Amino acid sequence: GSGDGQGQILQRFPEKDWEDNPFPQGIELFCQPSGWQLFTERNPPTFFVAVLTDINSERHYCACFTFWEAVESAQPQSHPRNGDGEEEEEEPSSPVQPAQLFAPKSLVLVSRLDHAEVFRNSLGLIYTIYVDGLSVSLENVIGNLLTCTIPITGGAQ
Repeated sequence: GSGDGQGQILQRFPEKDWEDNPFPQGIELFCQPSGWQLFTERNPPTFFVAVLTDINSERHYCACFTFWEAVESAQPQSHPRNGDGEEEEEEPSSPVQPAQLFAPKSLVLVSRLDHAEVFRNSLGLIYTIYVDGLSVSLENVIGNLLTCTIPITGGAQ
């Protein structure tokens, strides 16, 4: 149709809300403020950070990395109809190729910390792994990005 659509959350980490940091409702609307639209050209990736404030006036930094993927046309080609409601014979020499369309896909990181460059680098790494089709578990990558070991003072590193 018009190329407008709704965002859909395909995967999230953690899968369940943490008591002190619930998943922001409506984040899929926030990622594409001008709407989820299909484009006839692949746009370059974009990145932005915005601050969401919850009901307790706590800030949540929301980093969005958006890229565009080619989508398969799910609509069958419609044939012109004649006045009797029957399909017209299609000329075999003139196949109609549908235009290639690109849909936005967003990677989002929500944090209470304000570290835009770290967010950009982390989302860029996830994007690269996804686009290059590397055989790395996304769960492991995210776990490694979120985990850090702090040595005990005076203890072994």
